[in-house]
Amino acid sequence: MQVAVVGATGLVGSMMLKVLEERNFPVDDLILVASEKSVGKEITFKNKTYKVISAADAIAKKPAIALFSAGGASSLELAPKFAEVGTTVIDNSSAWRMDVTKKLIVPEVNAHVLTKQDKIIANPNCSTIQMVVVLNPLHKKYKIKRVVVSTYQSVTGTGVKAVTQLMNERKGISGEMAYKYPIDLNVIPQIDVFLDNGYTKEEMKMVNETKKIMSDGSIALTATTVRIPVMGGHSEAVNIEFSIDFDVEEVKNILHNTKGVIVMDDITKQIYPMPMHAHNKDEVFVGRIRRDESQPKTLNLWVVADNLRKGAATNAVQIAEYLLEKNLM
Repeated sequence: MQVAVVGATGLVGSMMLKVLEERNFPVDDLILVASEKSVGKEITFKNKTYKVISAADAIAKKPAIALFSAGGASSLELAPKFAEVGTTVIDNSSAWRMDVTKKLIVPEVNAHVLTKQDKIIANPNCSTIQMVVVLNPLHKKYKIKRVVVSTYQSVTGTGVKAVTQLMNERKGISGEMAYKYPIDLNVIPQIDVFLDNGYTKEEMKMVNETKKIMSDGSIALTATTVRIPVMGGHSEAVNIEFSIDFDVEEVKNILHNTKGVIVMDDITKQIYPMPMHAHNKDEVFVGRIRRDESQPKTLNLWVVADNLRKGAATNAVQIAEYLLEKNLM
């Protein structure tokens, strides 16, 4: 089993390697790919040292799977070249997510749609992944009409540059800025660029990707995405209007029995999910589960997950695990 990691030196690429090792994914030969300036750099995986090679050399090796986290432009250029030699590409960028010919996969929700013919598979946006893991079982039971979501997203979602900015600000050091404004002791109500409709690209990703993953264009969704000065995971306040009324305890029971979800909800003991709970975990945590008293058939809940793991690396590896289990490569 030859496995390539493209973008192996970045935050998500490094996490992909960590997750592959932790989950004991069967890697017989690891192929590491990064930018030209990183070629020759050495990375240790399972106590063995591997050198970063060029994309061209990696393609020539014809790996079974390539996990991509190298940015949209690289994915658009390189993913088809890997696919042409028979490699199954699982891409973490936004390049292929809304391509009608490509599957957008969260294993707990829609892995069943994958076939051997799917050679480029899109990994969704981190904030979308954690939300749909919770929405899907509730949609099956009560049918969702509308979702209003506000996110509180970790600086790790931007990358190393943003983490460095936050740490520099906390130490009073001047340095390169990932954001236009300071992030420490601040919140920034903009993630990605603004679009003509006044929403950011991140907000519209959540809208469009949710409908595609859940195969239901009737779900109305609106989002406000916000960057906050934390690491460890993204948090979301989610308001869900259903077609069918629900019992709160039944909702908790459904989520408790949903694979990949951990319910943390005991307000008598002030127990609820926070990024400190999700950090370095693969599960999606949910709490503050309560009825919206302003209108019928509507639920409020709070969702937290590690954006580098379930929101990116773990989800990609889980897709690879499913392909292997079902013999779809």
